[in-house]
Formats: sequence, structure tokens, C-alpha cells
Amino acid sequence: MESALPAAGFLYWVGAGTVAYLALRISYSLFTALRVWGVGNEAGVGPGLGEWAVVTGSTDGIGKSYAEELAKHGMKVVLISRSKDKLDQVSSEIKEKFKVETRTIAVDFASEDIYDKIKTGLAGLEIGILVNNVGMSYEYPEYFLDVPDLDNVIKKMININILSVCKSVLPYFVATKLAKIRKPTLDKPSPETFVKSAIKTVGLQSRTNGYLIHALMGSIISNLPSWIYLKIVMNMNKSTRAHYLKKTKKN
Repeated sequence: MESALPAAGFLYWVGAGTVAYLALRISYSLFTALRVWGVGNEAGVGPGLGEWAVVTGSTDGIGKSYAEELAKHGMKVVLISRSKDKLDQVSSEIKEKFKVETRTIAVDFASEDIYDKIKTGLAGLEIGILVNNVGMSYEYPEYFLDVPDLDNVIKKMININILSVCKSVLPYFVATKLAKIRKPTLDKPSPETFVKSAIKTVGLQSRTNGYLIHALMGSIISNLPSWIYLKIVMNMNKSTRAHYLKKTKKN
């Protein structure tokens, strides 16, 4: 009986320490969530960071919404994307609506010889924010070796999604043309809703999900066993692939 007492005392302190550690982690997470998603840093976004904001992939979806939101905060905007016509259109819309100066640089991030042109176009500008939003995705989920025009797709993906990347935003699904989601939902917000949320994290997080629901999803997924996560993703992709192939057959 006497020898059991020290062991019981040891287990008590192990349990108490574990509870205290978990309580501190939960408290810190709640504090961080309140600071980022409740208070945010939206008021700090503006020309005080630098006169210009640079947005890549800025003619549609999340990139266009970022350009508009930053212009709304009084920043001049450099729009970088592939289509000169779309750039001119978005540039005119932002100038007219927000009364700020804009510039455009038409380049295709699938190419590797574009960066000197971008450097020249940005020379002399006081840049406070870079939103490196440009990206591409598969037309639909497909087994790797069965991807149509595989060699060309690989080259484009490396150039667009890797070569161009510094630190980008880490969203889950957003209702954009790229994601092929038409109707926004709570977990798949519109680009405008996503950006209004993500703008609060500027200066607070270098890597962000940008949206509270996505942050919660990321927290849950990161704590799942890897085999469960992979099974969920595989089932989702199989379902999307089957839906796409069925749709293309009808057409």
C-alpha cells in the first residue's frame, strides 16, 4: 500500500500537467482566433504599408476580389495576368469605382522568360503588398498517367504553381471558375466573401487559410490520421472525376 502512494502521486501530477498543457493550448488557439478573425488587421491595410499593391492572376475570382478590396483601402494596384483585354477591363473598372491609379502587366506565368518584364514594370514603385494569387488546376481529378497532354500540363503546373510562388494563401474550395464551383456555400464562399475575411490576416499571419470555416477545417484535418485524410480526399476526387466524365459524355 505504501509503495502505491508515490505512484499515485506521480500519475496525479502527470494528469494535472497534461490538463494544464491542453488548457493552455486551447486558450492560445481561442486567443489567436479572436485576434485574427474577430479583431483582424483590416484597418492596417492601406497606403501606410506602401503605395502600391501587386496582384497576380487578377482578372477573375480571388485575384480580382483582392485587387478590388485593396483599391477600396486606398492602395494603387498593379494587375498582372495573361489576357491584355481582361487586364484593361478590370483596370478600368477599378479606376472608375475606387478612384485609384492602376497599372497592368500582361504575362503568361506558364512561360519562364517573363520575370524581367515584370521587374521592369514594377521598377521604382513603393510596393507594400504582394498577392501572388496566380495558379492553375487540373481540368478534373484524374489518375496521374491518364491526364490529357500530361507533359505540357506538368510543365505549366511547375511554372505557374511552383516557380511563381513566394508565400500564398492556403484556401480550401472557393466558388470560382478555376474551382468550377458556381454557387457559394458556407464552406465554399464567394471570392468577395473570402477576400473580405482574408484581408484581416495581413500582417498577422504569413500562411493563412484566409477564412474562418477553412481554418476550422484545416485544424480538424491536420489532426486526422493520415490514412483517413487520404481516404476522404480520394473519395472526393473519384466522385468529382465520375461527375465530370459523365457530363462530358452527355455533351
